[in-house]
Amino acid sequence: MCEHIEDFHRTVLMLGALALYAEMPGADDGFIDSIGPSLAVSLPEPALGVFPPGYDPIVGADAPGGL
Repeated sequence: MCEHIEDFHRTVLMLGALALYAEMPGADDGFIDSIGPSLAVSLPEPALGVFPPGYDPIVGADAPGGL
């Protein structure tokens, strides 16, 4: 398997583990807040067409129904 694919899969697994940890009672919010973005930024840019035009990852997309 390509080394980049292995890194991608490993990072996704770590993000999943962090999400599970975040739901545990007593989880360290400071750890989650610092590690989560660091892991996410290491992922490659999404392919064109994955997000709708004008999508802002900071603000997000408008939800249907005005939510």
